[in-house]
Amino acid sequence: MKKIALYIVSTALLSFSILLSPAIAAESTEVVYHIDDAEFQGIKGLRNIRNHLDIAPQTKIIVVTHANGVDIMMEGAKDKKNGIEYAPLVGALKSRGVRFEVCEITLKNRNLNKDQFILDTDFTPSGVVRVADLQYQNHFAYIKP
Repeated sequence: MKKIALYIVSTALLSFSILLSPAIAAESTEVVYHIDDAEFQGIKGLRNIRNHLDIAPQTKIIVVTHANGVDIMMEGAKDKKNGIEYAPLVGALKSRGVRFEVCEITLKNRNLNKDQFILDTDFTPSGVVRVADLQYQNHFAYIKP
């Protein structure tokens, strides 16, 4: 009798795990990339994101910028070290589903206007609050390149 009960329980657990496996596999990782200094994180961060998506294309990625990090999203902005323009790199990542957000507090503090940013830009009231909310409320993994 114990063998039959054990068999039934084992079969039920195996069936349950098989039913759950597609749901688990369907979930994608969600990541927030935090960029607050374009000079040191810009190109490296954009390359990290590209590499991330090359290996795990289903990953949901949101890039939150504030302080000097917003510079990667400005029209005509280039990396100071090698002159690479950020906009084409951002556009390529945007086409792969990456969302780019700029802190509106930074805009105010640096006297910047939304029309100075490339079209692929979304805005958030506070970059720091957005990063915290994505981590705590939405359980996003955190990466700071």
